[in-house]
Amino acid sequence: MLHLVRHGRPLVQRDRPAATWDLDPAGFDDVWRLRESGRLPGQAVWFASPEAKAIQTAQLLTECEIGIMADLREHVRDSSEWISDFDAVVRRAFEHPDQPAYDGWEPLEACRSRVATAVRGILAAHRAEEIVLVGHGTAWTLLTSELTRRPPDLDRWATLQMPDVIVLDA
Repeated sequence: MLHLVRHGRPLVQRDRPAATWDLDPAGFDDVWRLRESGRLPGQAVWFASPEAKAIQTAQLLTECEIGIMADLREHVRDSSEWISDFDAVVRRAFEHPDQPAYDGWEPLEACRSRVATAVRGILAAHRAEEIVLVGHGTAWTLLTSELTRRPPDLDRWATLQMPDVIVLDA
């Protein structure tokens, strides 16, 4: 089984790109609740995005060693400009995955390819093991679409909590 964990609530700093945000200490209890919920396997191999909020979430969720993989990062949004209607811009990105939806944003097709290639490598190397990946909502939505061969579920994307889990039989 493949467990895709969306990171906990970040400490939003509007003057910095989201990729540099830490986990918000006020949200630690939510991560602890996920840890105690039984929704994650007791024995698994763990990997995380290199973004601090993902690494910090993983560290709160497990005592296991956590591999950090650069290609599990969220779709690149190299802008510190605050976007008031972020959901609409992300939805536009899903409508036109081959184009940047905003200045400084990676096209979603590039993110999907990067993340799917990394995860296929992890799956091949750990065939008989439970796998937990800690990362990001948009990346996991793209990956889920790729692995299930279904269109991206934007309703699910919109309702993902921080933290949350998507479980796939991969």
